[in-house]
Amino acid sequence: MEIYDVVLIPLIIGMVELLKMYGMKKRLLPPVALVFGIVGGIFYVYPEDIKAGILVGVMMGLSASGLYSGGKAVVEKK
Repeated sequence: MEIYDVVLIPLIIGMVELLKMYGMKKRLLPPVALVFGIVGGIFYVYPEDIKAGILVGVMMGLSASGLYSGGKAVVEKK
């Protein structure tokens, strides 16, 4: 993965924000970001290695959805 591939994260965020503007339920947005990340990882970042593409895609999708910090906030509220 090159540094230029990281630009997919803001792209995923933008696509998810568009879906939010068009009325998609907020609880569906993180899984959609994850799917976008996996698709980008498989078809753009590592088209020759599906396992690496899925792994990178999961990282990009989670980063875009903010689950790294958002998950922590949810756990702390309980």
